[in-house]
Amino acid sequence: MQSPIEQLHRDCEALGTRLFTVSILDRANGLSRRAYTSHPVEYPAQGTKPMLDDAWFDHCIRQAQYFLANTPAEFEQHFFDHALITSMGLGSALNIPLADSGGTVVATVNLLAEALHFTPERLAAYLSLVADSRDAVLGDRLFSGLQG
Repeated sequence: MQSPIEQLHRDCEALGTRLFTVSILDRANGLSRRAYTSHPVEYPAQGTKPMLDDAWFDHCIRQAQYFLANTPAEFEQHFFDHALITSMGLGSALNIPLADSGGTVVATVNLLAEALHFTPERLAAYLSLVADSRDAVLGDRLFSGLQG
């Protein structure tokens, strides 16, 4: 039986996502911790990235708004690993924040695909999938094991 995160991964993959990760915010240590990955070699589970107080953080974490970049030029200033992303043939990114019951963003669902993948129709479908699975994902054993 698939976990809620694994099911969300499969559902997003069916829509065309080629790289899927879920990251948990470790605010106490200023880190974003990867709880799940579709690509364990390039993006290992439990890998970390520093949480930078930048425009992406303000938009996606503080304001709890999704971040969409449909070309590498739109995400390269925000993602230090943009060269790895593009080397994998990926050219668009969608980060969807997950907030707890109090409205605090505690994680992000990160979806990457080829450039221009996120049409308005696909964007709506992804946002709906994540919203519909939010409670299950936040309660997932893979997620809860990394909360700090």
